[in-house]
Amino acid sequence: MKNLTAAPVPVPIGTLDSLREHLQWAIELEQATLPPYLCALYSLDPERNPEAVAVIGSVFAEEMLHLALAANLLNAVGGRPRLDTPGMLPPYPRRLPHSSLELSLLPFGPQALEMFLRLERPAPPGAPAEGDGYETIGQFYTAVEQGLRHLCEQLGEQAVFTGDPARQVEGTHFRHTSGWLFAVRDLESALGALEEIVEQGEGRDGGEVWDGDQDVFHPERDEVAHYYRLMELKLGRRYQRGDTPRSGPTGEPIFVDLAAVRPMRPDPRLSDHEPGSAVRTAQEEFNRTYCNLLKQLEQAFDGDPKLLGAAVGTMYALKGQAVALMAMPGEDGTVAGPTFDYVPPQSRA
Repeated sequence: MKNLTAAPVPVPIGTLDSLREHLQWAIELEQATLPPYLCALYSLDPERNPEAVAVIGSVFAEEMLHLALAANLLNAVGGRPRLDTPGMLPPYPRRLPHSSLELSLLPFGPQALEMFLRLERPAPPGAPAEGDGYETIGQFYTAVEQGLRHLCEQLGEQAVFTGDPARQVEGTHFRHTSGWLFAVRDLESALGALEEIVEQGEGRDGGEVWDGDQDVFHPERDEVAHYYRLMELKLGRRYQRGDTPRSGPTGEPIFVDLAAVRPMRPDPRLSDHEPGSAVRTAQEEFNRTYCNLLKQLEQAFDGDPKLLGAAVGTMYALKGQAVALMAMPGEDGTVAGPTFDYVPPQSRA
């Protein structure tokens, strides 16, 4: 298994409690990316922007995969993943957990692409591990990797991987991605999960644009990592064999029709609309559904893995609700959008 670490640096995660805390942060990090990607995805007209829908949809699916792998990692070391909590959904715009990176809810377009590129930016060569206040997601996961290796050396693998194997979620394939959800039971599989997360986001070690998988839509070619898929949309051209981060994409053109994007109001809020109004009622319904999704995911990762299938079904309901919201015009030329506010369990239908 390849070592994700570029150079020896001090170990920031030195106890099992700290490791579990950081893996819960990983779950919070991955969940925080879902609402922005969903807003960009559902603002796109799928008939007029099929290539952009395929790219954003594939990135979103892999962020869901990363969330599940992070939960498997936490379960493997004796933790309990938590998603259905108020702290999981602070108002947007918001910071990525334990980072200075800012996230907003935006329709697809240049502003959203720049935000996603900052989010998925590869760590610079030799960048230090950063368990808190990280500059890139890769640096955060390098800190987790170092912590895992350190604790296994100090305590032994059996003392680190104490979780119940029955709590692992595995064998599930998410649509629009060639990635695979697998169980984490030891150091080797834990490092494999971290590698999957990092390479799908920023490319293979050594500065490649590829993530090591085959393209799910074009099996004859390699899959491009998140950062470079987004660069394809920004630059209007695909990467092809022989391309590098420095060369940029030199393959076939990608067409994006910005006129075929629903003009969702940036960072929508419930307070923008009167209680009982059609828009606010639809936003509140969406929020209840999204929080029920978080509950189903938490239950799936907290000892009931079969509920992951139910969570996937709930995501289809979310899509319908989001598209319906974005068909509701506002007074300023924009359309409505989801707010992703937390709804306490007792207030959900």
